[in-house]
Amino acid sequence: MSRSATPHRTRANRPLRQDLVDSAVLEVLGRVREQGWLADRALEMVLRRETRLYSGERRAAAEALYGVVRWQGQLEWLLGGRPGIAEIYAAWLARHGGLSAPEAERRTGLRRGALSPLAGADGRIAAVADPANRLAAEESLPPWLARQLVADLGLDEARSLARASNERAPLTVRANLLRTTRDALRDRLGRERMAAEPARLSPWGLALTGHANAFSLPAFREGLFEVQDEGSQLVALACGARPGMKVVDACAGAGGKSLALAAEMHNRGEILALDVDPGRLEEARRRARRAGVHNLRTRALPPGPEADLLLRDSEGKADLVLVDAPCSGLGTLRRKPDARWRLAPGDPERFAATQRELVLRFSRMLAPGGRLVYATCSVTRVENEEVAAFASELPGLRPFPLAGTLGEDLAREAGAEGNRLRLSPQRHGTDGFFAVAFERGR
Repeated sequence: MSRSATPHRTRANRPLRQDLVDSAVLEVLGRVREQGWLADRALEMVLRRETRLYSGERRAAAEALYGVVRWQGQLEWLLGGRPGIAEIYAAWLARHGGLSAPEAERRTGLRRGALSPLAGADGRIAAVADPANRLAAEESLPPWLARQLVADLGLDEARSLARASNERAPLTVRANLLRTTRDALRDRLGRERMAAEPARLSPWGLALTGHANAFSLPAFREGLFEVQDEGSQLVALACGARPGMKVVDACAGAGGKSLALAAEMHNRGEILALDVDPGRLEEARRRARRAGVHNLRTRALPPGPEADLLLRDSEGKADLVLVDAPCSGLGTLRRKPDARWRLAPGDPERFAATQRELVLRFSRMLAPGGRLVYATCSVTRVENEEVAAFASELPGLRPFPLAGTLGEDLAREAGAEGNRLRLSPQRHGTDGFFAVAFERGR
């Protein structure tokens, strides 16, 4: 039985209408596999249109979709070639969705015996001689990625990471301390029928265990929380933002970490959120209004060296610079399982080249005594340790121990080593993150 078996009834004990679920899944798969859509975007579009689906059926469709996308590499390897949409969905139902092969064939309208290549699957995988290729088949990874993880982490740790990355990610939120406390938020969510437990590491975090849509809750609309992975919360906490600081969030995107920094600053001081995507900065402004953040301003930058001209007025003035750099995203495969299929073998190295440029550019914004935090949601050495080594050689930068911002106890519990923090799903239950901190000499 799979770790991701399809549920059979809704919360109200109402039987799922499997034909409607299957129809939605197959349509989304078509958009993902044949038209190149992102899985979450395609799912959102189809479910928005299919208003007749119950909430339990929506959850079932989402779980099935992400299950197929997650395991498609393994299923294609077992079936041979590139199977059709119905075939790969049926294969997922048979191997990971709790059905027998004949049941899956009947349910998807395939001919009898279409799934016969799945026979003896575990033995065939175990017989693969090369360890990295066997890992790729076991945990549904592109072979190049399996080889890179083994080279970076060793076989056992690579297998643990891959296995954890194939589990469903928890839904974690950050209490907005500008408007509430974590305990008060937990009580409020309970009144809104959303069960929540304190996160393992983040003092701001709650793990939600209810089935309601978090974004539909009154507590969310009132700005009492933001949905944010616990690892992302810890990266923001490691920055050590304080009231009155001049802070730069250099690759702010939609502003998730900017809002966490603003809460740490109690709305006092200034956060400058930068990004090359004006649309994402508009989203950051919208989120800031809901959260009651008043000290955030945004500036869109052109990509590449042209940005340097626009940043000259800010050089040498920032107390804190966060470079949460664009990366391969390989630490977030639990949430974005299709990312593994969209990356090419040279992509981590290409991201690393951009990351070095960004570290160099934005380190110039540091005032004497200012702190630089470089972070990614990747797990590759080339994007993490090698970029950290590059930053350590920049003139005037010295390591800043993260116990100074996380506190001794949390730094020890999170496994911080000096100025570096590595978070992973198999060790911490978070997405995979890397952060390293430096300080400019006075």
